[in-house]
Amino acid sequence: MGKTLRILHTSDWHLGKTIGSHRRWDEQEQFIDEIVRLAAEERVHLVLLAGDVFDTENPPARAEELFFDALSRLAVDGRQVVVIAGNHDQPERLAAPVPLAARQGVHILGRPGDVPPLGPGVLETGPSRLVLQGAGWPCPAVVLALPYPSEARLGELLTGSMEEVDRQAAYSRRVAAAFRQLAGACRPEAVNLAVSHLYVHGGQVSDSERTLSLGGAYSVDPDAFPREVHYVALGHLHRPQGVGGAPVPCRYSGSPLAYSFSEAGQAKSVILVEASSGGPVKWREIFLNSGRPLVRWRATGGYEEVLAWCRAGRDERAWIDLEVHAAAPLTREQVERLREIRPGIIDIRTVLPEQEGEAAGAPDLGALPLDELFKLFYSQQTGGGEPQADLVRIFLELVETEERGDGVEAD
Repeated sequence: MGKTLRILHTSDWHLGKTIGSHRRWDEQEQFIDEIVRLAAEERVHLVLLAGDVFDTENPPARAEELFFDALSRLAVDGRQVVVIAGNHDQPERLAAPVPLAARQGVHILGRPGDVPPLGPGVLETGPSRLVLQGAGWPCPAVVLALPYPSEARLGELLTGSMEEVDRQAAYSRRVAAAFRQLAGACRPEAVNLAVSHLYVHGGQVSDSERTLSLGGAYSVDPDAFPREVHYVALGHLHRPQGVGGAPVPCRYSGSPLAYSFSEAGQAKSVILVEASSGGPVKWREIFLNSGRPLVRWRATGGYEEVLAWCRAGRDERAWIDLEVHAAAPLTREQVERLREIRPGIIDIRTVLPEQEGEAAGAPDLGALPLDELFKLFYSQQTGGGEPQADLVRIFLELVETEERGDGVEAD
């Protein structure tokens, strides 16, 4: 154990994110406490935080306080921390504390090509890369760090074609070329790592990343990652998962909390990686216990059944998405009563008898890609019309731009 470098991989903290109108500060404090404790118990040398630190580009002050507190508690006893920006992070704001952070063993990269400053434990730096050697480490670590590589953040128009297949191929080639160039910094005497925030084609998405599945215009092929590295640490997808077809061990750590009801029942985790310069890499998933579960209730017995569940203490700690089958819509008093006795109820939907058959035959809207949702909406608004392909394409481009925040950056 003493001869291996131990790396803790986490991502998608989304500090400041709400569920309904509820802030989740206590839950986010809990998972930070848990990650800090795991880093100490597992004698971790290096922490990789693979993007989406915050939920918005302008996070509340308390979210930034949580982040800075986490960094100060993680970067101790020779442990180094590398943080990259995700699509939800404003690159310059995330990287603003770099001059101070580097002196504490914390290295933050906001955009592709950022050059981390030299500091304690840093042997060498360059665009999107750094070589680290902390106190007591068995060998150095080379980190190839590629923050969220959108076209805007890369500063390039990758293709003039509007065809999605051409755009996807151009994007994947560009990311692969970036990693090939970075791989020249790998060292035989070091543990070589890559960390990025992007969508690998075929990954399993949740509601909160549904725009990622829109045909893959900003997806990367699994073979885009360099064979010279021991492990690839990814952020972007909230479900913990491996990347099939990658040339080296490549994983999404997933988010430490369930952030949408499509993640109900998912076990959340971090990844502990053990590697040595001359041997195979080992990794294992460490499951987290922090936060409140997200559950879905389907009450076919109506309002009284929901009341009985609440009084019995069912899923007492959970955030709840509620579907009530009833003869008539719930009254305002009934809704207020439910929320009073169970504040964790986030959404309440009533299914009426005449809707039962429709619900049984209707598509699962939460599972549909956005292009299909847009077509359904267009049909409803136009009395059965079908949008032209160009209109659907423009809509998807606008959604992708909004998701990435690229329009703001371009301005």
